[in-house]
Amino acid sequence: MLEPISPKNPIARIFNAVPFIMQVIIGLLLGIALAFIYPDDKSVIPTFGTLFVSALKAMAPILVFVLVSSAIAGHTKGTKTNMTPVLIVYFVSMACASVIAFVMSMLFPVTFPTLAEAAGGVNPPQGIAEVLLNFIMQAVDNPVNALLNGNYVAILVWGITFGLMFRVAHEPTKLVLDDLSQTVAGVVRIIIRFAPLGVMGLVYSSCTQEGGFTNLLNYVQVVLVLVATMLIVAFILNPLIAFIVCRKNPYPLIFTTITQSAITAFFTRSSAANIPVNLALCERLHLPKNTYAISIPLGCTINMSGAAVTIVIMTMGAVRTLGIEVDIASALLMCIASVLCACGTSGIAGGSLMLIPLACSIFGISNDIAMQVVGIGFIIGVIQDSTETALNSSSDVVFTAVACHQIELPEDFKNTKA
Repeated sequence: MLEPISPKNPIARIFNAVPFIMQVIIGLLLGIALAFIYPDDKSVIPTFGTLFVSALKAMAPILVFVLVSSAIAGHTKGTKTNMTPVLIVYFVSMACASVIAFVMSMLFPVTFPTLAEAAGGVNPPQGIAEVLLNFIMQAVDNPVNALLNGNYVAILVWGITFGLMFRVAHEPTKLVLDDLSQTVAGVVRIIIRFAPLGVMGLVYSSCTQEGGFTNLLNYVQVVLVLVATMLIVAFILNPLIAFIVCRKNPYPLIFTTITQSAITAFFTRSSAANIPVNLALCERLHLPKNTYAISIPLGCTINMSGAAVTIVIMTMGAVRTLGIEVDIASALLMCIASVLCACGTSGIAGGSLMLIPLACSIFGISNDIAMQVVGIGFIIGVIQDSTETALNSSSDVVFTAVACHQIELPEDFKNTKA
């Protein structure tokens, strides 16, 4: 939970009087205003965003490692971890998202009239086997390298392994591990307090970077279809899954995750950087720690509905542009491939965009043409990647709550301003 700032001075009282989400929105609006008033700053204002994201990324690996280890070490035999239902809803949501993306691409067909801008210097995976092999190889990375490089697959594996070994340790050792996790979480809460300044810097950079939002004008249709599909997943599919599992109104939880997780993820454009935000939100929602300490970093790695949507829609855009006929079998194979590939996006440079050539290969599209589609993806990335990350990251909290059958907001959460 985000603790109030000490109210010993007037400035602190002002901060405590303004809800945290309003502070973030103020930072957002201030970033836009500064971009119009003074668009030439290349050092001071953008640095706020860079520092915020860097601090989150710096703490996220060690936070995940100690939380997972502590949760496993302190697990009492017979206590439910809810990981099986978490995994089920993760994969069901991704499969449904890919199908929705295919339907949207058929209802609102997009094309790329000029496939001229290639993304050079990148090496996409050549098949699903390569994606899965890369995923497995990450799992056995050196634990020190994993912490240094933010390899969350390996961090999860080593965190679980260390946690299992700590289960036979003496109780004082387990207490030290628990204290360490609390200490790291406290440091992260301090960093999150600076989110309004960080968002201000990130928005300023987005509005003033070369090309920026103006490049989107050439690809308005595909951007609209991508964003609309991800909104359908966020506001229709995810609530439907939550309602089917829990038989309760899911929208208070949905709107909470959108305002307190998705907004931060949208501007950081990093699921890894948003892990501390999600963990803090799960704590405030009173979800079981032995569940969210594992499901949130795991979701950062494999829960990628937004990535599945991107892969399907961009691939279908290429298919339609080239006049290729799509049969049901090929479409189904593409949806399955998008789900499997999406689980490996955290370990592929360029994320979901770099897996588009793999999906394109199902329809016989050459790698050269597919990489031009990837190039278009990078152009619209300022919206596509941000929206995708917001969907992916906020869904982790939603489905963790769904798996625990705790989708109603606790009373103390409703009453807090943080």
